[in-house]
Amino acid sequence: MSSHYTILVGSVLGAAEYVADALAEVIKSAGHEAEIQLTPQYGEISSGSTWIVCTSTHGAGDFPDNIQPFTKEVAAVDLSGVNAYIIGLGDSSYDTFCFAAKNMSTLITEKGATLLAEPFFIDVLNHPIPEDAAIEWFEAQLNKA
Repeated sequence: MSSHYTILVGSVLGAAEYVADALAEVIKSAGHEAEIQLTPQYGEISSGSTWIVCTSTHGAGDFPDNIQPFTKEVAAVDLSGVNAYIIGLGDSSYDTFCFAAKNMSTLITEKGATLLAEPFFIDVLNHPIPEDAAIEWFEAQLNKA
């Protein structure tokens, strides 16, 4: 059975976009549908789509500018029935490592969404090509489904 995934990207320098592109390829090659939103908007997410939030962290643990309006939108709605995965990109040499992804996880679960797996945090110090780590992790999630 084919599933639909919406990859919601929070990116400053583009690494999360590369991860989103790589995940979309994995999803499509597994026979599912994938859509990438580079400026996520809650009202444009297909009903019943599984969310994959892929975000880096900016500044002092902040959400990237392109995903901040989305966080305000979802803070005001009931996300019951939403299934999601969270992938964070960060640098563990900072004490705000993957804070945007951690905060997104808290935000959407408090609004009723269900995480289908523990959030996955990619340390770019250990994975200079973060899409490789994301593909390996997400393929394992697809195999569980």
